[in-house]
Amino acid sequence: MKKHLLILLAIILLCSFREKELTWVAIGDSITYLNDHLDETGHRVSKGYLTRVNEMLPNLKYINQGHNGWTSGGIAGNIDGLGLIKADVYSVFLGTNDWWQGRPTGKIDDYQHDNGNTTVYGSFRIIISKIRQLNPDAKIVLITPMQRNDFVYIADAKNNAFGSYQQKNGQTLEEFANVVLAIGRYEQIPVVDLYHHPLLKLENMVKFKRLKNPKTGKYVNYTYPAFIRIPFNPENDEYPYPPEAVKLTYDGLHPSDKGNSIIASALADVFRRLGLSLQ
Repeated sequence: MKKHLLILLAIILLCSFREKELTWVAIGDSITYLNDHLDETGHRVSKGYLTRVNEMLPNLKYINQGHNGWTSGGIAGNIDGLGLIKADVYSVFLGTNDWWQGRPTGKIDDYQHDNGNTTVYGSFRIIISKIRQLNPDAKIVLITPMQRNDFVYIADAKNNAFGSYQQKNGQTLEEFANVVLAIGRYEQIPVVDLYHHPLLKLENMVKFKRLKNPKTGKYVNYTYPAFIRIPFNPENDEYPYPPEAVKLTYDGLHPSDKGNSIIASALADVFRRLGLSLQ
């Protein structure tokens, strides 16, 4: 009899634990996507931020809805075809590709009045409306884009982009981060502000960029901001970010293990404040 009671108690405890498991849908771009495609980082990353959050909050099971190269407009335009499911919590980590592709940020009015998928504000309205349609009681966390330095794709150096130290299409990346912050204030949704995070500063993205000295032709490890004035030729030059150049990113844009750890810690802190942790 005692043995049967112990078995029954174990079953009850197991079922109770399972009932507390929560589903987290992480909507994002390549930074989110790469969590489950580490081979595409040249194996320079061992764990993405989703995995790291899951290790800190094991009751939170993530579904990766990261889409490589997509903007908030791309997500919003395909929102009904992404296979999003009802979940307990959703995170939305977008904006860096919107900036690079020159999408207009728009105004908060575009969000408030659901003015369509022509501005970043409008795109976020579509995304958040879909989340609330799926689960009106779900927790939502927004994440601003982080600062970025000169990006050079590790698998194809011809795919490169200058950093957020200058404007693109007359807009700064900070303006896109401020869109996310403004929506968070309006909706009273918590925001993980990576753009203004004290550890994620522009000068800490990489240790250096290895480029040819224009006068001597010899390779030099230039630190930021000196390297923004040195040309890079993807046809003939070596990849400018050898492993020893890795700091908070491994390619100027995508987080390294250290960068992912910072992101995960900040996000896990917000999840805990929302009561999503059993610990």
